Amino acid sequence: MAFLTKLSKASSFGRACLTRCMSNIPENTVYGGPKPQTANQRVTLNQLKQKYRKGEPITVVTAYDYPSAVHLDTAGIDICLVGDSASMVVHGHDTTLPISLDEMLVHCRAVARGAKRPLLVGDLPFGTYETNTSQAVDTAVRVLKEGGMDAIKLEGGSPSRITAAKAIVEAGIAVIGHVGLTPQAISVLGGFRPQGKNVSSAVKVVETAMALQEAGCFSVVLECVPAPVAAAATSALQIPTIGIGAGPFCSGQQVLVYHDLLGMLQHPHHAKVTPKFCKQYARVGDVINKALLEYKEEVTNGSFPSPSHSPYKMNADDVNGFFKELEKLGLDKAASAATEAAEKMDTAHNAQTPRSPKETK
Repeated sequence: MAFLTKLSKASSFGRACLTRCMSNIPENTVYGGPKPQTANQRVTLNQLKQKYRKGEPITVVTAYDYPSAVHLDTAGIDICLVGDSASMVVHGHDTTLPISLDEMLVHCRAVARGAKRPLLVGDLPFGTYETNTSQAVDTAVRVLKEGGMDAIKLEGGSPSRITAAKAIVEAGIAVIGHVGLTPQAISVLGGFRPQGKNVSSAVKVVETAMALQEAGCFSVVLECVPAPVAAAATSALQIPTIGIGAGPFCSGQQVLVYHDLLGMLQHPHHAKVTPKFCKQYARVGDVINKALLEYKEEVTNGSFPSPSHSPYKMNADDVNGFFKELEKLGLDKAASAATEAAEKMDTAHNAQTPRSPKETK
């Protein structure tokens, strides 16, 4: 009987470990009935559908590493997108095209370790899903299995992209579509240009979004399109729309780049090409620059590190013993340097240590 009890406990422990290790904790609807999600569990597609039905806005922000993912997690963001925009804001390229799948997977894994609550979505980088459906599915599988993501996002609405989205969904992977300005297509778009500004282009945005819905996408990103076009697409669809510079009429707002939102970056690209639709909620870059300049100044003038930032000490006997051992090794200059450093640190420490009332009398 004792053996069976231990076995039962071990089995329960194993199931618990397996559940904790899963990126997207499944809802137990087959055997145990629907279970409400708590705040410390991963956001699910069902939860997003519920928010959509209730008309509650969905929040989406990008993250590219562990620290930014932890910040998104703490803030309670619904969807965390590991975007191929990492190519620009992390790797310093002028476009999203150069980043590779292996580089994206590194970012995905780092984010998955830091964000425990948001639904994690990984971008499929340019050149990894256009050839055929087999390539698209294989790439999407790697993003989930190796990157720890819950879903993928792909750009564009050409027939081949629609077919790729459908194949990925049929492989059991959740997909977000992306229409309007699709940065991976700047070669044919002629640069980072808004879409849907004339009748034919506007109709194409709506029709493409509907085609992605038909392919099985659970959401569609609308980037850089006029607000009436986004409103029409949102009305026509039965899945959430996520706006990027598409006005206030989408189901969710907005896939802001983490670094843009915080005003972090100062490199030439961002000095020239910060998106018009981006609102900076802070100027963290200014704070970072100020801190680095202060650090440089203190190192230059010798005020850092001070005794308070040099906490590791030797007692007098050990300093004396160290001195003698160095002399035995013939390192007289090193012995003198060690003794002089110990004396200077003691003098500086005593100067910074408040004297007691008795000592001041």
